[in-house]
Amino acid sequence: MSAREIAVAAAVIERPDGSYLLAQRPPGKVYAGYWEFPGGKVEPGEPLQAALARELDEELGVKVQRAYPWITRVHTYPHGTVRLHFHRVVDWRGEPHPHEGQTLAWHRSGAAELQPMLPANAPVLKALSLPTACAITRAAEVGIARALDDLDAAIGAGLRLVQVREKTLSAPDRTSFAAEVVRRMHAAGGMVLINDDAGLAREVAADGIHLSAGSLMSASRRPGFAWCGASCHDEAELAKAVELGLDLVLLGPVRATPTHPGRAGFGWDRFRSIAGNSPLPVFALGGLASGDLHEARVHGAHGVAMIRGAWPLPQRASG
Repeated sequence: MSAREIAVAAAVIERPDGSYLLAQRPPGKVYAGYWEFPGGKVEPGEPLQAALARELDEELGVKVQRAYPWITRVHTYPHGTVRLHFHRVVDWRGEPHPHEGQTLAWHRSGAAELQPMLPANAPVLKALSLPTACAITRAAEVGIARALDDLDAAIGAGLRLVQVREKTLSAPDRTSFAAEVVRRMHAAGGMVLINDDAGLAREVAADGIHLSAGSLMSASRRPGFAWCGASCHDEAELAKAVELGLDLVLLGPVRATPTHPGRAGFGWDRFRSIAGNSPLPVFALGGLASGDLHEARVHGAHGVAMIRGAWPLPQRASG
């Protein structure tokens, strides 16, 4: 961190219904009247989690019980540069109360933004609209009909983010399958990214595109979609995704997977060393299931991305 940067521990305090707390800066402070996430300056030598707990106690009178490290955003204001270390606070004691004269409001993704909002928060608000589970399709493995049945079951269980990755289906089958995934996901209020095929993404009116690591590293600019993700395996690829201004990355493999035979997973410590302090939400990928979400978030992940772990096991014929 630059000597001129101000380190800030920032909190996304989340209710189970998905709403999160915003505070309006009181008169007399820089950017008075602007909305922001609660938090405050980190003291020299103070651990981030300790700073977060202290600030929320002083500012709101709440005691943090569980907070996950999330993303880190750097923003330069006229008065200085701040490095915002965001945490997602999912459990706390006490009802938030404005100890410093600020106005508080619970906000939900998709609702009209509270205005004015601090400029540093626009990418944060977009990232918060991402679910914590991303399913990757496997129609070529189990068949299109079974894959769509699995999708319906997953939608019913709350799935709202899907990546269509079907490199071995025929072009007509890939198009018809992708279009049906988009139709069903959009009917449920979900989002679909198409793996590495901008033309197909446009044809089926998907929400965005997901770049392979190879396509990411050869790209010179962000693709022209509302949502753009990429697969990453190391610091260089993650840095490229940040440079292009993408919205999310999938980082792995955390564990060995059948998709990449012979490649060992790099484990959670390596995941944290790559993803730590990322300005982009990072999904952990590689041999994971929904039960791994807590472990992933402890290590700085936004959520988990899954192929086999997202769907029921393939049915086997008896006999």
